[in-house]
Amino acid sequence: MNRSLRWYDYLTINVYFLGLSTLSQTMTPLVVPLLVQNFVGEAQKGTYYGLLRLWSLMVALLVQSLMGMISDHSSLQLGRRRPFILAGALGAIVVVILIGFSANLEGMSGYWTLFALINLLMVAANTGHGAQQGLIPDLVPENKRGLFSGIKAILEVPVPVIIVSLTIAKLISSGKLWAGLFVLCGILLITMLLTMGVPEKQIERTSKKMDWKPFLRLIMMTGVFTVVILGMGQFVKLAQIIAMKLDGQSFILILASCGLIAMTFAIVLGVWLSTRVGIGKSAQEHRSFTWWVINRLSFLVGSTGMVSFIIYFLQGRFGFQGEEAAKPAANLTMIVGLFILLSALPSGYLSDRFGRKPMVALSSALAALGTLILILAPDMTFVSVGGSLIGLGTGFFYSANWALGTEIVPQTEAGRFLGISNLAGAGAGAISAYIGGPIADSITALSPRTPGLGYLVLFIIYGLLFIISIFALHGIALNER
Repeated sequence: MNRSLRWYDYLTINVYFLGLSTLSQTMTPLVVPLLVQNFVGEAQKGTYYGLLRLWSLMVALLVQSLMGMISDHSSLQLGRRRPFILAGALGAIVVVILIGFSANLEGMSGYWTLFALINLLMVAANTGHGAQQGLIPDLVPENKRGLFSGIKAILEVPVPVIIVSLTIAKLISSGKLWAGLFVLCGILLITMLLTMGVPEKQIERTSKKMDWKPFLRLIMMTGVFTVVILGMGQFVKLAQIIAMKLDGQSFILILASCGLIAMTFAIVLGVWLSTRVGIGKSAQEHRSFTWWVINRLSFLVGSTGMVSFIIYFLQGRFGFQGEEAAKPAANLTMIVGLFILLSALPSGYLSDRFGRKPMVALSSALAALGTLILILAPDMTFVSVGGSLIGLGTGFFYSANWALGTEIVPQTEAGRFLGISNLAGAGAGAISAYIGGPIADSITALSPRTPGLGYLVLFIIYGLLFIISIFALHGIALNER
């Protein structure tokens, strides 16, 4: 029998989300792009970073789901979830240290070592993440879950963003990679140890067998989605070969157009096929759900892509050299995170008052406007203004879009339907980086007099995806259940 909740359980039950988000905020926009750049050089950094993102995100998606299921049936002495959080945190710390050593390598051997280590890191991190997500449902009564979830949101978004910006990013930008990684490891260790204090007890072993069908269905969905993304990547490569015969401006226009088409096609076809694999024939009866996921994925491809490539964008646009871009990139991420926090709660009220779809449309319009300002910005002040609008739009989107989703899914199968939307999170990073990276590299190589032009064009594509997400709303009928 678990003991009754105490005041500090608001922290212990949620604090490992802080560790996981600090890990993500350190690796995705800062450490990994810089290491990839060092290993493969300027000409191919986007392509190889996109390749790494594609496979590591697919691994993360599958491991998180698998470990969540296994921990559901765990009867270990330490508890149902804590053993997985403990093992995942320790494993992640070991891999982070190995990544630090990999920085001394060179060339493609360094890249493929990093590739393997990042995938191992995804296994370790999502071993803990899959279990961590079960703590609130396991331990918190329904009448307190709203407050616990609010604490989770604070520890998951603004707090780690601020911590990384004020500590780890400063260390990395000054060339102190090891110091930054040690701070990261310390945060992972402390948050894990605090989580070991949750009021969790060993559960009795049951004879009930694990139902593997949901996980097998997720494997099929992930496989289908990955094939679609790989296919669109090949389409972009073919477009590159054809466009090389044209002059510079025509090459840029055709490649950018093909990139936008490829990302849009990957979003629409990937979601269409995945929903049919995930929910079967009933997908035909719930077309609004398919369009909701398309809307969600279109927006997230834009926002996730900007986070992934922000270092490369700032290097090309404002001349930051190497790790010097880490600090302004983290500062911009912090601004975005703060505005997400400030706008998320008002968005819930506004969507109740003015409707879900109008608020989702407004969020996409704000993010598109912020992207336009970011692209045209003459200095970092205007970059911050653009980032603020993107953060504001993203905060509105997270609340209003999810509320819209809960309205259109069948209430008796809400868990199964909403679970499919997890594919949008992983798919967003994969589509934006795997398809976008080669586009940015090709355009930048063709325009040596305009440093970073490829990433400028890529951010334009992401901004257009925010607009495309608005058009996806037309397929959503609120009276469909």
